[in-house]
Amino acid sequence: MRALRSSATRRRSSTTLIARVAPITGLIADKAYDANSRRRLLADSGAKAVIASTTSRKQPISYDRIAYRRHNRIARMFSRLKDFRRVATRYDKLARNFLAGAILAATVAWWLN
Repeated sequence: MRALRSSATRRRSSTTLIARVAPITGLIADKAYDANSRRRLLADSGAKAVIASTTSRKQPISYDRIAYRRHNRIARMFSRLKDFRRVATRYDKLARNFLAGAILAATVAWWLN
């Protein structure tokens, strides 16, 4: 059985990832990642945050709506790749074999559409 991570753990891990990754110019994320601390971290690193504000914000923060709509394509692509059991469960031990399986699954998904 897979243990689900709490939202607090997810927030900490995403903040750590943003801090450790190479310099980025922008981040497109869902409403779940709308936090002042994350926006501050991105602003300090010079990256543009494209994150829709949650409905609980009293004053919504503006964002690039066109770029935010484009992130839907990427989310749908990952959802489609997860339809392939080998990719979703990562049976392969080696990263190169996993990448080959992901590329093959992406090719088949593209070919079927």
